[in-house]
Amino acid sequence: MNVRNRNKNKNKLRIYNTTLLVKWIFIGITCAILFQFFGDYNNPVQEKAFSDVVTALNEGQVKNLTIKGREYFGELQDGTRFYTIGERVSVWYPILNNAHEFFKTKYQFAPEDPVGKSQYIFQWVSLLVFFGIFFIWVKQSKADGKGFSFGKNRSRVLVDYESGYTFKDVAGIDECKQELQEIVSFLKDPERYTRLGAEIPKGVLLMGAPGTGKTLLAKAIAGEAGVPFFSVAGSDFVEMFVGVGASRVRDLFEQGKEYAPCIIFIDEIDAVGRSRGAGSGMGGNDEREQTLNQLLVEMDGFISNEGIIIIAATNRPDVLDPAILRPGRFDRRIIVPRPDLNGRESIFKIHTKNVPLDKDVNLEILARSTPGMSGADIKNLVNEAALIAAQKNQEIVNMQNFEAAREKIIMGTERRSLIMSRQEIENTAYHEAGHAIVSILIGHDVDPVHKVTIIPRGQALGLTMQLPTQDRYSISKTYSENQIAIMMGGRIAEELVFGEITSGAGNDFQKATDLAHSMVCDWGMSTMGPLYYGTKEEILLGKSVFQKSAYSELTAQEIDKEVKLIILEQYYRAKDILEQHMKQLEKVATALVEYETLDGIDVEILLEGKSLKKDKPYFKLKTLEDLEMERIEKGGYSERAVVFEDEIEVFNYHDNDKNALLKEFLFNDLHNSSDRNIEEKPDDMRFLKKIFEENF
Repeated sequence: MNVRNRNKNKNKLRIYNTTLLVKWIFIGITCAILFQFFGDYNNPVQEKAFSDVVTALNEGQVKNLTIKGREYFGELQDGTRFYTIGERVSVWYPILNNAHEFFKTKYQFAPEDPVGKSQYIFQWVSLLVFFGIFFIWVKQSKADGKGFSFGKNRSRVLVDYESGYTFKDVAGIDECKQELQEIVSFLKDPERYTRLGAEIPKGVLLMGAPGTGKTLLAKAIAGEAGVPFFSVAGSDFVEMFVGVGASRVRDLFEQGKEYAPCIIFIDEIDAVGRSRGAGSGMGGNDEREQTLNQLLVEMDGFISNEGIIIIAATNRPDVLDPAILRPGRFDRRIIVPRPDLNGRESIFKIHTKNVPLDKDVNLEILARSTPGMSGADIKNLVNEAALIAAQKNQEIVNMQNFEAAREKIIMGTERRSLIMSRQEIENTAYHEAGHAIVSILIGHDVDPVHKVTIIPRGQALGLTMQLPTQDRYSISKTYSENQIAIMMGGRIAEELVFGEITSGAGNDFQKATDLAHSMVCDWGMSTMGPLYYGTKEEILLGKSVFQKSAYSELTAQEIDKEVKLIILEQYYRAKDILEQHMKQLEKVATALVEYETLDGIDVEILLEGKSLKKDKPYFKLKTLEDLEMERIEKGGYSERAVVFEDEIEVFNYHDNDKNALLKEFLFNDLHNSSDRNIEEKPDDMRFLKKIFEENF
């Protein structure tokens, strides 16, 4: 098998080199013919009006002129070449004669069809060579299978392929590996199965979320199968030209027959295997349907393709046509899930093989702290940790690097450059403190608080990160209600403390509404009963052009009422918790302003009434007021309005104007004290007024 494949490869390489040489000869001769016909490009011929040429002759601007019947070719004194068509020379010969006599203009007459023998032979020989080379090129290209390659498949055929991947490089999906290892075993030792009447599966469909390892499994198969492996993307079949996709499918399977037994891997098959019908192309036999029909016939039609195994991958199995999913086409459907705890630990071991790790790195702890992550997510996390360590010029990667990488992936990149006012920072601190306190005090069946921060990350001004202690495969009603209450905690804290609400809770409300809607319509966790309130058909899945509601308008109103009821119940539940713990809320918010980031254990310490012993951040978030002070210290100019006793005064100051600067700060302090602390600190208020009166 291997010797035959190598000989085929050598022959194809020889044909490819010959075809390439013919192409270059063809291009060279084409350029020569074009140059012969179109002449010198450095001095192009300009077409002029006949009257302009006569005027130029009268003015002595024509250097020489060639006359061929009614056609005139010439050159001006400045070197410009021209061409025109006009009257025969007998009509205006006196003008030409005067130009020759007075301006020494040279002219000559040429026959009306001046075709020399050598030029005539060259033109015909060039055309013959042109078409001869073109004919040879077409024949060679057809022999190479590439011709006019619109209808040729774009697959990459891999013979004696060493991908660098084997099944040892795949972890966390042991059941999937076992299913595919059976197919590889059949290809290597078919007699072991055929003696019992077993047939090899014709097709295997890998289904799973993005990043779970579907393509990695295909690479492992290519590295272990020991048979030719064709790799093609589903989008490679579909083109703007009708019929091209079907032609490429035919060509792919024809090529597969030559290399049989072989494996054909189609990645993202939903691009070509989408359901037929109204939604796929508004009806009709469009290009996508023709391509799909041809694929169905090739996989299991009247003429079977023995020895060809189809492996396909998709993360959208719901959009695939039912005909492509039936046994005989895809005999096996393998779900590629996200890895569990043991699977994540195994994946960490694989991806950290070439990473120098510190002794404090515990892969089991990392696996526990990354529930729900796919294999691709874990690979990205390891790479981010290595990048963070490299940026700090470390020799090894430690646990802190992994923690920072995980937070960067889950929470987003820190945006310390975002400048907010002190009021916005305080508002964010109370908002996040509200989330954290409700999460800790709400009871059981809730994910513990891992970290709370007011450092802007991604699109959020602050974040409260909850981290599950174990994988969660189902969601209880209590857990769902607790999550909604936690989402309400931020808005409630703002309202209780400041008496004002902001747009910061918008994303919380969106998530809470979606969760409550799922409780009512999908999971039967409401008084609406154990019913599914969904849509009968999904748009653009080949089943219907328009969505059809599975319930009436009256039922829709009841659903809206139920969703609102669930959210309001949890809103008041969270409000009761925060109203009973206002002092703890202020403690946590104050600590957030001071430390910017708190761990879950820090929040619990503050809730117990203990003092927090924690290092302050090296780089504090800058506020608008901080920038204002920096500008003043550097000699900048500022104009600010301050309020005192219902009067608005504007003070302009420079760096050297100490009195104006002091005056503004006194105004601010007086305003803040009178606004919030006048009842608590009357002595401070009187002291500030005294200083103000003495100085100003």
